[in-house]
Order: sequence, then structure tokens, then C-alpha cells
Amino acid sequence: MSKGISQQEQDFLGVIRQYERVIYKVCYLYATPTVQLSDLYQDVVINIWRAYPKFRGESKISTWIYRIALNTCISFIRKEKHAPDMITLTTDTEHRIEEHDPLNDMLRQLHRMINQLGQLDKSIILLYLEEKSYEEIAEITGLSTTNVATKISRIKDKLKKMKKEEN
Repeated sequence: MSKGISQQEQDFLGVIRQYERVIYKVCYLYATPTVQLSDLYQDVVINIWRAYPKFRGESKISTWIYRIALNTCISFIRKEKHAPDMITLTTDTEHRIEEHDPLNDMLRQLHRMINQLGQLDKSIILLYLEEKSYEEIAEITGLSTTNVATKISRIKDKLKKMKKEEN
């Protein structure tokens, strides 16, 4: 038995390294006090590994990874809603880092408002913030390009309204 890893495993690890930040950003958006970022990340990577041999290159690999990451996170959240509440014992380091930095405050406010959106809207705005084109967002979400444009406009309006209500 060979001690090395296969070419497929090497390729997979390269893909994960290349898109690690993308995966973390998607997971971060769906993480909650009861849903740990590391659990989401692990589930996404496992699902990418399971699907990796079936990737046919019919779309960009980044599109494929976004789709798996979003679907995994949404499924994970749905399962969590039916699970009993648990108390986490880990510390939240995000809030200790530069507590009074205005930029961090604005990012936390935006993250909080995005988390109030529905699952599809949350996915669309995440992809938009990642500077994906309307066509790429449509391919990832399964919506038409026109529908994506309409939804982004409505999501922006919702976020503006939420900001006004907070102030």
C-alpha cells in the first residue's frame, strides 16, 4: 500500500487551499451562536470531497464550490432548527479584536442585518458582495439573471430600511 496520497487527493487539497477563503466567508455568514463556523466549514469540505470525483467542469470550479458551500450551510441551518438548543463553551474572539474600530462596527452591523434576511436573499447578497456577476449568481442559485438583478435591488432596499430602523 502506498504511503503517498493519490493525484486526485492532491488536486482536491489544492482546490481547498485555493478556495479556503471563499468557503470560510460563506460559512461565516451562516454561523450563529449555536452553529459553529468550524462545524460548517468541515461539512462543506466533506461535501466538496464527496462530490469532487463527479465535477465535470461544466461550470467554473468557483461556481461549483459556492453552490456546494451555500447548499451545505442552508441544509445545516435547517437541521439545527430542529435540534435542541446547546450552549457553546468556546469564546467569541471576533468581538475582542479592535472592539471600537468603526470599520469593524460597520461590518458587524452589516453582518447582523444580512443574517436577518431569508436564506436565498442571504446567499444572493453574499455572492454580490463577493463581486460575482449577475450571470454567475444566477448559475449558482438557479435563478434567471433578471430575477437576480431584481432580488439584489430589493435586498439593498431591505438593508437600507433595516439600517434606518437601527439608527
